Amino acid sequence: MDGLFELTGRTVVVAGGAGLIGTALSEGLAAQGAAVVVADAARDRGEQVAETVGGRFVETDVTDEGSVESLFETVLAEAGRLDGLVNCSYPRNENYGRRYEDVTYADWRENVDLHLNSYFLLAHRASLVMREQGHGSIVSFGSTYGVQAPDFSVYEGTEMTSPVEYAAIKGGILNLTRYMASYLGRDGVRVNTISPGGVFDEQHPTFVSEYERRTPLDRMARPEDFVGAVVYLLSDAAGYVTGHDLRVDGGWTVC
Repeated sequence: MDGLFELTGRTVVVAGGAGLIGTALSEGLAAQGAAVVVADAARDRGEQVAETVGGRFVETDVTDEGSVESLFETVLAEAGRLDGLVNCSYPRNENYGRRYEDVTYADWRENVDLHLNSYFLLAHRASLVMREQGHGSIVSFGSTYGVQAPDFSVYEGTEMTSPVEYAAIKGGILNLTRYMASYLGRDGVRVNTISPGGVFDEQHPTFVSEYERRTPLDRMARPEDFVGAVVYLLSDAAGYVTGHDLRVDGGWTVC
């Protein structure tokens, strides 16, 4: 088992690396020896995270083709390799989060474009680099709501909801991953997803209580709960794992 989870000498890009989950992942990957590239649109926060983990910050708009291409050009120019991509970015417009009845077609199209299409863009461009190398691992963040329908009862008594765009986006990411895993396997590129459960972020107390009651482990996720799963999927320990959706949800999807 020695060295199976070791990431020393590997360059890993974390898209959305300055966000709530991304920060924990950047820190966890660096602790396992990875050279972490924090790719995020938030310069101040991104630079802070990169400094903390001893990594590199690259300002990146994941929805912009030129920005994404520049990201990987920078990584290759400076590191000479790309061993892993972790995408936990969460692009959306200002109207995202409306209830089903209030979602306009324009907002639906924009949010699906921003989120689902940016996941394709990042994974596609990363995979082209990895094919040339003959190895690489891509981990995209799906969701339990890409696996099953939302339980809307947990939102009762609050202004919260699960956006309809989210279900389509995350379901799309899961099947995009299966496609890429099948297509790229012969090239030595592994492609997997992690489907997280709800992450605590100071939500309405009623929602938190109902969510935790519905979850076998009796709590919402913490950002650091996903570190082990990501390290596993990037490491040699998962060398024969591709096209897999690893659910890190406290048991939510078994009920």
